[in-house]
Amino acid sequence: MYVVTPPQRSGFGSDCDLRVYQTWKGSNIFCLQGRFIFGPDVRSLGLTITLIVVPVTIFCIFVGSKLMEDFSDSWGVSIVFVAVVFTIYDLILLMLTSGRDPGIIPRNSHPPEPEVLDGNTGSGTSQTPRLPRVKEVELNGKIFKVKYCDTCMLYRPPRCSHCSICNNCVERFDHHCPWVGQCIAQRNYRFFFMFVFSTTLLCIYVFAFCCVYIRKIKESEDITILKAMLKTPASIALILYTFISTFFVGGLTCFHLYLISTNQTTYENFRYSYDRLSNPHNKGVVDNFKEIFFSPIPPSKNNFRAMVPRENPIPPRSVVGGFMSPNMGKANDDIEMGRKGVWAMAEHGDGKNGNNNERFHVNDNELNELSPDMRTIVDGDEQIDRPNNHPRNANWEMSPEVMALSARRA
Repeated sequence: MYVVTPPQRSGFGSDCDLRVYQTWKGSNIFCLQGRFIFGPDVRSLGLTITLIVVPVTIFCIFVGSKLMEDFSDSWGVSIVFVAVVFTIYDLILLMLTSGRDPGIIPRNSHPPEPEVLDGNTGSGTSQTPRLPRVKEVELNGKIFKVKYCDTCMLYRPPRCSHCSICNNCVERFDHHCPWVGQCIAQRNYRFFFMFVFSTTLLCIYVFAFCCVYIRKIKESEDITILKAMLKTPASIALILYTFISTFFVGGLTCFHLYLISTNQTTYENFRYSYDRLSNPHNKGVVDNFKEIFFSPIPPSKNNFRAMVPRENPIPPRSVVGGFMSPNMGKANDDIEMGRKGVWAMAEHGDGKNGNNNERFHVNDNELNELSPDMRTIVDGDEQIDRPNNHPRNANWEMSPEVMALSARRA
């Protein structure tokens, strides 16, 4: 005889507990058992690293090594040394930006208590609780409107927004950067700006010494600048690459300098278009820079390596001593599967007088395979025909044995 095991929640109530990062509902990707958190587009991080490391490597091999020969003293070695150290520093800032919690607000397991009731109180109809979509809160003497997030089941704090890519509500949300594969927000904005700024300086550094190398060739061989450029194609490629990159990362640096000086985020700048009079977060240029670079970074509100508490297993319910699965308490139309089941509804009486006699028929051979408790239920169905024990008032639930028997007959 087949045995059907009652369904269990995977990962809960088992011998192995799970950690928070293993049950995370957002779209993030975790590494090293929850020690690093990335966005779902973390693969673009490899492209960003390649765009930084490859040009610097070409610079050190084809330009830096030649400059070491031209400068006999320690200046030649320092050119390559500074380029390597600057690159490592830039990559560290990149990882601090991409691999940390940007300021994710933990989700609620249940929505907050409703504050507004929808419905006609005078008509006698039942009122439907409903949460307001927007409500006003006071912060530092100023009134802010906060919105309710259906996904995270919470009211987002001021300057918080829900990232559609990471599927999380993030504090002081600036934007989601595909180049670093992470949201840029309260806890990593400082490192993001330092990464962009240092990348700009690195591009200028490589660009400048490539120009110096071309000038050295021109002076040493007494040729035109064009012929000197043709003698070092690597320098020409690096000059073009760093020139274009400087416009990109340099323009981004200038834009974020403006945002920091006015205490805005990219999201606020594009959506609200604050000016100096209407921005409630503007504290002045000096205080705005202090807030970004010198204020302590708030700790993460998530402990991704914490153990998820076990859920207590749902106790099975029993009828007349028989085992009943906790997931089977459904109506008859929910049980109907379009097959010939073990339960056959028959002998429907006249619906007008409310005398619907519904009996369950099981073959004798099949009855012998049932457990004693279930045979007690089937054999005692004459109790169901009593007026006081209408079958629609009974709790019809199928045991695993009946489910197996149904599957065999199908």
